[in-house]
Amino acid sequence: MKVFGNVHKYGDHVDTDVIIPARYLNIADINELAGHCMEDIDKDFIKNVQKGDVIVAGRNFGCGSSREHAPLVIKQSGVACIIAKSFARIFFRNAINIGLPVLECAEVYDDADSNDRMEVDLTSGTIKNITKNKYDIFVKTNAIPTIEMISRQKFNVVSNIVNTISCGELLKR
Repeated sequence: MKVFGNVHKYGDHVDTDVIIPARYLNIADINELAGHCMEDIDKDFIKNVQKGDVIVAGRNFGCGSSREHAPLVIKQSGVACIIAKSFARIFFRNAINIGLPVLECAEVYDDADSNDRMEVDLTSGTIKNITKNKYDIFVKTNAIPTIEMISRQKFNVVSNIVNTISCGELLKR
């Protein structure tokens, strides 16, 4: 599985409150909710993000509250992968649970700039900064185990079915 996209780069300790501010959590429509993704840290994120893009971040990405909305709105906004020096444990698990690839690789953060073009091969464990023609390998630090890859593929099938039902309908049950 390969991901191709532009980099959106953020620093250390990006917490869930800036990924999706609490004032929007009463919005049931996931597309509308995703329209507020990252707005407290990057007002232009939602205008600039394209399907397949990659977030590159520093240490402790996704810290703060354990809200499951944070990885969900990132994925819904079009981001295909997040690469960080490290992740908050609950954010990391929530991202895996919804099929959003999250990779720890400090070298990528050190080498990447916003708007660089990135290629991430989740199967081989390589990350290529196409803009700078530089490779990094995350296999040694955080390759995605085969069982999780299978789990993600199965989740995406279930997710597509669930996404046809609005969040509001699910909340009424």
